[in-house]
This record gives sequence, structure tokens and C-alpha cells, in this order.
Amino acid sequence: MKLWDKGTAVNELIENFTVGKDREMDLYLAKFDVLGSIAHAKMLQSIGLLTTVELAELQVELVNIYHIITNGEFRIEENVEDVHSQVELMLTRKLGDTGKKIHSGRSRNDQVLLDLKLFTRSEIQNLVEAVCGLFDKLLTKAIANQDHLMPGYTHLQVAMPSSFGLWFSAYAESLVDDLVLLQAAFKITNQNPLGSAAGYGSSFPLDRQMTTDLLGFDSMNYNVIYAQMGRGKMEKTVAFGLSSIAATISKFAFDVCLFMSQNFDFVSLPDELTTGSSIMPHKKNPDVFELVRSHCNKIQAIPYQISLMTNNLPSGYFRDLQILKEVFLPAFQELSDCINITGFAIDNMKVNTNLLADDRYRYMFSVEDVNKLVQQGVPFRDAYKQVGNEINSGTYNPTREVNHTHSGSIGNLCLDEIAEKMITVIEGFEFEKIEKAYGKLLARS
Repeated sequence: MKLWDKGTAVNELIENFTVGKDREMDLYLAKFDVLGSIAHAKMLQSIGLLTTVELAELQVELVNIYHIITNGEFRIEENVEDVHSQVELMLTRKLGDTGKKIHSGRSRNDQVLLDLKLFTRSEIQNLVEAVCGLFDKLLTKAIANQDHLMPGYTHLQVAMPSSFGLWFSAYAESLVDDLVLLQAAFKITNQNPLGSAAGYGSSFPLDRQMTTDLLGFDSMNYNVIYAQMGRGKMEKTVAFGLSSIAATISKFAFDVCLFMSQNFDFVSLPDELTTGSSIMPHKKNPDVFELVRSHCNKIQAIPYQISLMTNNLPSGYFRDLQILKEVFLPAFQELSDCINITGFAIDNMKVNTNLLADDRYRYMFSVEDVNKLVQQGVPFRDAYKQVGNEINSGTYNPTREVNHTHSGSIGNLCLDEIAEKMITVIEGFEFEKIEKAYGKLLARS
């Protein structure tokens, strides 16, 4: 079944190529296609294109289809082109001509735009919840290890005193900014495109504000051409948000791989969280973090893949956009898997609390001793030279005392303030509005 079928058979080779992986990708969108159809049907009834009885029949069947989808029993039949066609076919089988009326005033173009936005909103919510879980684990680890010192590095050379609390909470605060960026992408996503039809509107008196409210959108894409131009733009913008989270996790994974090596020995994982070698019996490899790093680096490429597929397209719809689904839709689950496995590993990670007994780290206290001389009245440049000369002559004997008190330093991690920043960001998403809207759409009344 094809919604555009006019009785002319399409060459099988062409059909297989043009359909591609669309049936597989459309399964991600199925329940959102139903939610959009319920809202659209309610709007059609309000402008006289459906009767009250027809709307009631459509709503019952659409809710039934929604539950078939959420129970994992939905499939797109072999001879059916996409999820939109499958839902309409199921309605028509049950309701006859009433099922055929559901497509009035919309095109597959704005239908897939809507489905993608509803899917993306949902996945962003899931992702935010996963990031919050990882954030909490990092802060918990920071609290537990805030007094355990470790060396900080610049140029991979021992630099100044740091702490495990400072290290863990650095990645926690990074996640806050990642969600700020994702929230901007969410706001771009959270605009209703339904009613743009094929990109040029409809002669029906569509009530676009009604569907905007029914689906819990903040606002609509008002200009119907721009609504269609948003295809690809929305995906790329959100992909940059995913990329930012992935970059934070990838950097953390690199740190862990480095810090688990015998040359560092800063952190360790239980044996059951590591893998071995086929010929070296002593190996305990951090494969989980190596794979997290690779997955996250792959995710960071997605915005650029989308850019290359869309950057030379003029306004209007083109079939090129179909391929965006293949790189965009699975990315949320891939990133969520990385977040969840990273959190699990952090829960089981142990830190080496006796690092600084190793004499190789003695010079990291040099800045502390320079600053101590400055506090005694020695000009900074003279203090710097004095300690430097002691190091060069081999007479330097560090005091190994650390006294950092300013905000965000070893002695004042500002963990409560970082947690408050995260709470403020989360509240800005306002997911509750969407959940309430869906609850009303799916009510059997």
C-alpha cells in the first residue's frame, strides 16, 4: 500500500532502493505517528471534516494501535511502504471510509516531520534522565574522594595538586553545560510543524494552534515553508547536543584508560569489569571504556554527516532527507548505552588513596611552595626563581601542604552549587506539560 498510489506499478528495483531501510527506521516513529493522528483527527472534527461519531471511532482504533505498538506487536507489512501507510491501512480495515478520511489536510511530509519531533522530544527526555543519573554518580564519587589527592597534568607532565573529588566533579559540571546545549536543541524541536502539509499549507481551515496545544508543543513553526526547511536542521541541532554529551563521556573514558595503566595506577576496576589477553595472563584491560570512547567519538561525527547530506539542498522536500533517519534515530540509544555503562563502571571504580607517597610526584608541590614564599612577602618572580633553583640543584624538599580555599578549588569543590545548576537546567525542560498532553490524547473517553 502506498498513500500516493495512482495505479501505476513501480519497477521493483527502484522500489526496493527508494524504500531502503525506511520500514525498519519507521518502527522508531510508530507510536508518535499515532499520537499525531489522534491530535489531527480531533482538529479535523473541530473544523467539520469529521463527525463526532467518526472521531470517536477513529480515536478508539488509534488508541488500540498505540497499545499494539507499545506491547511490541506492531509491524509494517511487506507490501506497505511506511508507518504512515500502515496506520492508515489498519484504520481503513476496521472503519472503512472513515479510516480514509484521516489524511485530510496533511501530507506525509508534515506527518514525518511531526513524528520526528515527537520522537526526538521523547528521546531527549530519556537522555536527560540518563545524564542526571550519571551526574549523581559522579557527584557521589566526588564527595567520597574529595580529600584524596592526585597529580594534575599539563602537557601530560606532572603539574599541580589535584584531587579525585575535583576530577569527578569536573565531569559532573561538564554534563550540566551539555544539557544547557541540549535544552536549546529541545526548544527548537518543541515547535509544531503539523499543518504545513507538503510545505505550502492547505486550503482547509486547519486549526494549527489546536494541534499545537493537544500535542504539548511550546509553539508552532508558523511559516509552512520554514516548517519543511526544519527537516535536517532539527536533526543536526539535536545531534550537536548529543555530540556535546558524547565528548564529555569520551574524555572521561580516555582519562580512565590512562589512569588504569600500571604507569599511573590511579584508579582500578574489579576483575569482572575488565577483559584479558589470549597470550598475556596478567592483562586486565579497560575494554568497556575503550568502547565507550569509540562509540562517543562516532556520535560526535553525526552532526557532520547530517550537514553533508543537507547542506546543498534548497527549500522544499527531497528524498535525500530519508537517509537522515538511519544516522539520527539510533543515536539516542547508542549514547544512552554509553551513559549507563559508564555509570555502572563508576559505581564499581576504586581510587588509589596513597598516590603521593611516590616520589615522582614531589615536584607538583612547587607552586604551593612558591605561593607560600609570596605570602611571606617575597615577590612572586623571586620566589619562583628560588624554588626553581632548588629543583635544578637537587635540594628542593617539598612541604607537601595544600591550602586551596577559593570557589571550585580542591578545598572548596562547590558541589552543592554544581548540583543546583543541574536542577535549574532540568526544570527548564518542562517535560510534565508533554506528559499531560499525551495522557489526555490517549484517554478512552
